[in-house]
Amino acid sequence: MTEYETPKGLSAKAYDSGFELAHDSYQSLSRASDGRLYYVLSSESLEKGGQLFRFDPATEQIDRLADLTEACGESKLNAIPQGKSHVPFFESGKKLYFGTHVGHYEMIQGMERLPENPPNGLKLYPGGHFLCWNMETETLEDLGKVPNGEGILTLAMDTHRNQLYALTWPYGNFIHFDPESKEIIQIGSISEKGEAGFPGKDYRVLCRSMLVDPDNGKVYFTNAEGDIFSYSPYLKSRPEKLRNVHMRRDYFGEYDPKIPGDMGYNWRKILWNGSENTAYGIHGNSGYLFRFDPKKEQLEVIDRLCSLPSKRSGMFDQFSYGYLGFDLAPDGETLHYLTGGPVGDGLYESKKIAKGAAKALENLHWVTYHLPSGKYTDHGPVFYPDGSIPTYVNSLALDEDQQVYALARMKKPWGEIQDLIKLQPFDTA
Repeated sequence: MTEYETPKGLSAKAYDSGFELAHDSYQSLSRASDGRLYYVLSSESLEKGGQLFRFDPATEQIDRLADLTEACGESKLNAIPQGKSHVPFFESGKKLYFGTHVGHYEMIQGMERLPENPPNGLKLYPGGHFLCWNMETETLEDLGKVPNGEGILTLAMDTHRNQLYALTWPYGNFIHFDPESKEIIQIGSISEKGEAGFPGKDYRVLCRSMLVDPDNGKVYFTNAEGDIFSYSPYLKSRPEKLRNVHMRRDYFGEYDPKIPGDMGYNWRKILWNGSENTAYGIHGNSGYLFRFDPKKEQLEVIDRLCSLPSKRSGMFDQFSYGYLGFDLAPDGETLHYLTGGPVGDGLYESKKIAKGAAKALENLHWVTYHLPSGKYTDHGPVFYPDGSIPTYVNSLALDEDQQVYALARMKKPWGEIQDLIKLQPFDTA
């Protein structure tokens, strides 16, 4: 297939996890060393929290493992439940580490905010928890809770040193957590008042993906202005801004970091490539792939990893934050990306929205990029068997056979929910 041929596309096989309240999940889908996929289906409900599931690709069996609110010991608290997990799973010592987030918001000044006036006589959200699923004992352990009633928005783990790092929502406080000692080190806000700030003044969208350099344990993240920061677990002091590199690139677009509705100059997703001892990341709306060497403080823009229709139209992705379904195959050579493709001619009317949401309908496209050869492939749009399309896809996991899975919206008789899908050719649907 040449660069100008339109690929036929793929079929999405939808699975039924049995959770009728399932809402949009972000990043919370990962493959573990036991070969199975673990994922959280989120909930906006005030009565029921998010649910942890396990999927076996070999048998296609789905097991419900836990209710997040119950796992945090809060089922009788009469508070806003643990509705979401917006972070990947990190494995260390046959244990999977992740964190919880609030699923119910309050509209304040036209924006989704951490609830200040809980409905139905409920108490305020208690705060996000660090959780650990033990794959050997099949138990879920509550490790601790972040302070100040905030959710865990972003999580990274140094699996060599067994340390967790989090950014909280909405204020963007940086947390260093030791799962063994349960010590929580509060470093403080890393970007004005984060997403609790006032638009045009101290509002700043928060980074959704942090990078750990396994060689030295340093943690890297960005802010909306495009600065890159480094935190040392040994110094345990405020993160330092890198002097010789940043994310402010013309190719990424122009942004006002004080205005909500996009990710600004933040990277959207970043991951470590051990075979090269460097990192690869995606910038949000633009879909540009870049290579980041933290030790040399160098950043190189490589290619636009969006879909072919997006390249042809010249438009940004219509999901206003960009996409999070980005991963590296176990061989360390092929990057996989689930992104959007315009429906029709792609000449959308340019408009601004005040949150992360779809500005216009897009098809889901599966794109791969082979690092040694530089070969880019758009495998085409993805459709359900009835012709409808998966939407709001912000996760990606590969099983041991390199089959691609994601969490996506789908229609059910009672409404639209999000659940697990597998990408496959049409003739195997």
